[in-house]
Amino acid sequence: MRRITRKKALTLVRELDAFPKVPESYVESSASGGTVSLIAFTLMAVLTFLEFLVYRNTWMRYEYEVDKDFSSKLKINVDITVAMRCQYIGADVLDLAETMVASDGLIYEPTNFELSPQQRLWQMTLLHIQERLRVEHSLQDVLFKSAIKAPPPVQTRSDNNLPSPNACRIHGHLYVNKVAGNFHITVGKSIPHPRGHAHLAALVSHDTYNFSHRIDHLSFGEAVPGIISTLDGTEKISSDSNHMFQYFITIVPTMLNTYQVSADTHQYSVTERERVINHAAGSHGVSGIFMKYDISSLMIKVTEQHMPLWKFLIRLCGIIGGIFSTTGMIHGMVGYLVDVFCCRFQMGIYSRHNDGEHEQENNEPLISSEEPSPT
Repeated sequence: MRRITRKKALTLVRELDAFPKVPESYVESSASGGTVSLIAFTLMAVLTFLEFLVYRNTWMRYEYEVDKDFSSKLKINVDITVAMRCQYIGADVLDLAETMVASDGLIYEPTNFELSPQQRLWQMTLLHIQERLRVEHSLQDVLFKSAIKAPPPVQTRSDNNLPSPNACRIHGHLYVNKVAGNFHITVGKSIPHPRGHAHLAALVSHDTYNFSHRIDHLSFGEAVPGIISTLDGTEKISSDSNHMFQYFITIVPTMLNTYQVSADTHQYSVTERERVINHAAGSHGVSGIFMKYDISSLMIKVTEQHMPLWKFLIRLCGIIGGIFSTTGMIHGMVGYLVDVFCCRFQMGIYSRHNDGEHEQENNEPLISSEEPSPT
């Protein structure tokens, strides 16, 4: 009984076969069929390789949502070189709530404003990347995924032959409230004041004013490799001593999640303005570098995504099956056209041969059966 049941099961399975095999007697090998097969297999191999490259590639997905984190602190990363001596300038932050943040986290390092050849090459490269980022926004996705950013070369006293430093490098970080504020560098050291803050600028001569500066780095939040901030590499040279530089910055919180790094950072856009302070001409103000920032209420989530394996397999099956079916149809059409052409060609040769025989019969001389009469 088991054997009979097994035979019936095999018979039932054979009857359910939806892909009947073509008998070998019906298959004929030909040069055209082999050529089409080689072309089909080559095309399948090339498309499979290209599809594998697409499968290995990743892309960035951008999502927007409301930033609900208002209690945490905002980190400001600063690396600015000002063409004045360190004892003449001071930097601090004053937020919208009139809360002054002291510059205890900043380091004032005497240096030279002129760049060494290695530093100048680094700055030119950084400015070139900034220019390309404004034109090709997709380049930022490449920087996100690569997460590669080498530190700029540090200038030492042996890099030049200047007898003494003529500038001040202010670098470090500050923690401020997540509200609008003003980070500024101006003449004199800052001192606390009941109504805000003040700078001791009375003892500094106007002849020493020079707010030409270079921003090597300015970012907000956690420093992430791959993010080049908007003001990185900016250099401003002033020919007038009383000069005000203003940067109006809009900060956008960004949550970055890639295969290389995962961090909560911030991006920003900036609008620049500068003018000469001349009280006699009606241009009032304070000489210095002022960076007024505001924080956006929207947050950007940047996530690196990859094609799922099941989707890659489906696309691969579609490529192979599509090429098989398409080449089979093309081969059948080409074979049909070749057969029609060969038949017509043979029929043409046969008809020309028959016409030639008919013409030959018509051109044969007529032989008379009558004998010539005697003379």
